[in-house]
Amino acid sequence: MKKISLFMSASCIALAAVSLADASQTDPVRNISSYALDKESAGYVPEYDAYPVIANYAHLVAATYQQALMDAKDLQSAIDALLEKPSEETMNAARNAWINARTSYLQTEAFRFYEGPIDFVDEKAGTEGPEGRLNAWPMNEGFIDYVDGNPDAGIINDTSIEITADLIREKDQVEDEADVTTGYHAIEFLLWGQDMSNAGPGNRPYTDYLAGKGNNDRRRLYLKTVTEMLVTDLDGLVTAWDVSYPDSYAVKFKEYSDREALGRILTSLATLSEFELALERIATGLDSGDQEDEQSCFSDNTLNDVIYDQRGIRNVYFGSYGNVSGPGIDSLVGRLAPDLNSRMIAALNRTDAAIANLNYPYDTILASAPNSRAREEAEAVISALQAQSDVLKDIGKLLGVKVIVPTGG
Repeated sequence: MKKISLFMSASCIALAAVSLADASQTDPVRNISSYALDKESAGYVPEYDAYPVIANYAHLVAATYQQALMDAKDLQSAIDALLEKPSEETMNAARNAWINARTSYLQTEAFRFYEGPIDFVDEKAGTEGPEGRLNAWPMNEGFIDYVDGNPDAGIINDTSIEITADLIREKDQVEDEADVTTGYHAIEFLLWGQDMSNAGPGNRPYTDYLAGKGNNDRRRLYLKTVTEMLVTDLDGLVTAWDVSYPDSYAVKFKEYSDREALGRILTSLATLSEFELALERIATGLDSGDQEDEQSCFSDNTLNDVIYDQRGIRNVYFGSYGNVSGPGIDSLVGRLAPDLNSRMIAALNRTDAAIANLNYPYDTILASAPNSRAREEAEAVISALQAQSDVLKDIGKLLGVKVIVPTGG
């Protein structure tokens, strides 16, 4: 049995201790005036035309967000069915729909880290992209609902709080970044409950959604509301990347110079690989050795988190996703520096192979003994992701662009 606080659950709270080499790199999302290296820094840069790659990238991003939205709407329908007729069958269907929706969203994480629509910050306007609302983690689930030892925990069980979208948004991460109220992981917790098993995911009973019992109606409303909020945020991202809108971000992105656009694309891939996946999500849990320090801890879906984030990196590099198939970065690098392109393909393949060796469920890796084979395999993934990022940086040098990744220590 896992240890859980009686008053505020510590489950899933894993705050990465990352020291950054530069004060300007306090967050992976940074205000960068230009991603193009100046002539002195760039040295010799071969001439190239990257517009076909950039245009295909914009179409790929749009298609990926469209799929994420479609799957989120399927999740919404499955949750509506659960609330209409709570049962083991409808609960399991909703869980499966969450896993499917999560799979498509994970592949969009390759579009983060350059202040695009997903994670821009406008301090003057006081606005920011929806990434924190969609994907915030770690999460103190006791801030939302009951936890082991405290049946009255959370917003759901505080009847003085009216459950509305505005209220849920207002309460989100106000005093503590772990006090997450929205997004995929909030929905995950509401479908699975705490993971109290060493061998499987959480097992919230479907009876938590029977109408009229205790605070079930509040829980039903909370789940329905945060799912609607998720769909709304994804719909906004689809609109932002729709090239048919003349004022869309997609149109703006396609108007960037080759090096401005490529710098953003490569920074996103390298940051996801080296900083977010290797350091924040994998190394942190290995350092603590705590089974709670996995990202999708309620559903034990964390292995898929790693697999499909890496899949997103591959999608962008090869310019292919779903029905979108066009020139990717590989086509550009393959023409300019075939050996470097071969290095990148080999790095991607090594990372895929290392991930394929990871244990399932993922939290068993974190609980394994020092120097265990499971830990060595996870460390091999970290090394592969970092090496993959190093090749992306070399591609940046070839193309004359900045690839800016926070450094950890």
